[in-house]
Amino acid sequence: MKLYNSGGPNPHVVRMFMAEKGLSVPKVDIDLRGGENRKEPYLKINPSGQCPALELDDGTVLAEITAICEYVDEIKKDTPSLIGDTPEERALTRMWVRRIDLGIAEPGANGFRFAEGLKMFQDRVHCIPQAADDLKVSVRKRLVWLDELLGSKPFIAGDRLTMADILLFAFLEFFGKVGQPLSADCKNLTAWFGRMKARPSAAA
Repeated sequence: MKLYNSGGPNPHVVRMFMAEKGLSVPKVDIDLRGGENRKEPYLKINPSGQCPALELDDGTVLAEITAICEYVDEIKKDTPSLIGDTPEERALTRMWVRRIDLGIAEPGANGFRFAEGLKMFQDRVHCIPQAADDLKVSVRKRLVWLDELLGSKPFIAGDRLTMADILLFAFLEFFGKVGQPLSADCKNLTAWFGRMKARPSAAA
């Protein structure tokens, strides 16, 4: 296998997930800033023009971080599952991944693309600059909501580390670098973020 890697939160999710699972694969770095991901030959690998992508030994290419992470989870049975061991655990993980993806990761990423990252993205995706501020507000509100639900739980889905934690951590770390820092008022999430950042996998 080999991982087509780049900067940004999505590849970070996969790298951190793999690190937690104890899986190391060769990486091919794609120049996102230079637009290498939007040109051949990368478009033959992943027609969506996004990173990361995982090429399997038989030439099959998996894109989309949820698909990649679930595949890695299933092939690495010798380490604890980050999706879940039971139907209930897997459903809870997927529920939280969906909530974080739709309510925090995607709107926050678009808030960046449509504002601070506009120069880089305006010729690559359809950008709506006038929506940037509202998208960022919606993320802040969602984080307050999540902070209350998290309470004193060690992880998003309860007492076990899951993909939901890795997804949220990678995006919050990225947002902090592009003008969308986590509010100190979100004390539960701030403490959780510190615990996640202390994990060796966070530096993957």
